[in-house]
This record gives sequence, C-alpha cells and structure tokens, in this order.
Amino acid sequence: MPITEKHLSKSFDNDLNEVVELFMQMGRMAAEQVMIATRALIAADETTAKQVIADDSLINQLEIKIDEQIILLVAKRQPTANDLRLVMALSKGIVDFERVGDEAEKIARMACQLIEDGASPKGYSEVQHLSNQVRLMLLNALEAFARMDTQQAFSVLQSDTAVDEEYQSATRSLMTYIMEDNRHVSKVINILWVLRALERVGDHARNIAELVIFCASGKDVRHTDFLRVEQIVQQTTDAGLGRQHSK
Repeated sequence: MPITEKHLSKSFDNDLNEVVELFMQMGRMAAEQVMIATRALIAADETTAKQVIADDSLINQLEIKIDEQIILLVAKRQPTANDLRLVMALSKGIVDFERVGDEAEKIARMACQLIEDGASPKGYSEVQHLSNQVRLMLLNALEAFARMDTQQAFSVLQSDTAVDEEYQSATRSLMTYIMEDNRHVSKVINILWVLRALERVGDHARNIAELVIFCASGKDVRHTDFLRVEQIVQQTTDAGLGRQHSK
C-alpha cells in the first residue's frame, strides 16, 4: 500500500511527498543518533558523545521545519479523509522522533559522565543489546510507515513487549549487583539511566507503528489490547487485498 495516493493536484502531491520525505529523514537521523550515542558510551569516546549532544539541535530544527510545512499544507490544501489521517500522523510522529533525539542526547551525556567518573563494572553488554533492539524497532517502524504495512507495524508492537521484558530483567540484575557491592553505585545508576532511555526509544518506535495502523485503518489503537489490534490489522490487510483483486 503506497504511503500517498495520486491527486488531481500535482502540486498537492509534491507538497505532501516533501513532508513525508522530511519525516523519513528525521526518523533515520534519530535512529542513527541512538546508535552513535551507544557506541560512544561503550567505546568511552567523549568526542563522539559531545557531537551527539551538539547534533540534537539538528533534529530539533527539522521538527520545526516539518511543523511549518504541515501547517502550510493544511492551510492551503485542507486535506480530508485518508490525507488528513496521514498529515495528523506526520505531525504526531515528529514529536516522537524529537524525543528519540532527546534520549540519544541523554545517553551521550551519561557517556561523558562515565568517562569522567570511570567505567561502570557492569551493564555495557545489556546496553549494547537493548540499543540494537530499539534501533531495529525504529527502522522497522519507519519501513512500515513508508509502505503503510500494518503487519510490519504490528510486529513492531510485539517487539516492544520483548524490549520491556529485557529492560526489566537488566534493571533487576543491576539493582541486585548494587545491593551486593555498593562501591560503584553512581556508575551503575548511570547505566540504569541509559537503559531507561533506550526503553523509552522503544516506546517511541511503538508509537510510530501505532500511527501506521491508524493511517491504514482509521482506528486509534493506543491503549488497545493486542488481540483487538491484531484483528484490526487483519481486517485492514484483507480489505487491501480485496481492493487489489477488484482492479
């Protein structure tokens, strides 16, 4: 299913496609910031960590630019139905991407703190693994958005459950370590903050996936149980296949 459909007005198509392209660019940039911040933390690379902190402003500027273009698009074109849902999703999605950038900045700041205080004795393997998972969630959510693929979006929702479980397991393990050996409390707590930031990145990826389902089905699936979401996704998929066969 294409993310946008052809309209009688070619200029409308161009305006809408430009906003979508910027949206995808912002999402990829946010995902990359998370990856770079995590690498800086594990490698104790202060220069790279500080660059992540500085580059957060680029994501913020892109959010403002997309916001402005969305406002102009709504004012000029007054989109309705599917187009309006897409524009609403784009407007909400950039807020999630901006917050992913903020989480990447937090990770970079924790990296700088750990470089200054000395490395934590535990938690780096958990950080690396969780970072890989949430980055993949973000990229999959972006791909689902680009294709308006509700099945892939649902897979992202399922991945978020696994991320939450891993985050809780890692947190319990590190808290147990602190109770058994309190010599490195502040360092381990910094790692706990990093894990929390990564878990929040997963939540934002889930939000993007929910927007895909909203765009494709017209159903708001926030705070909806998995079984009901799966039913909505299947109904949307079946309806899409039905339209293809009728052509």
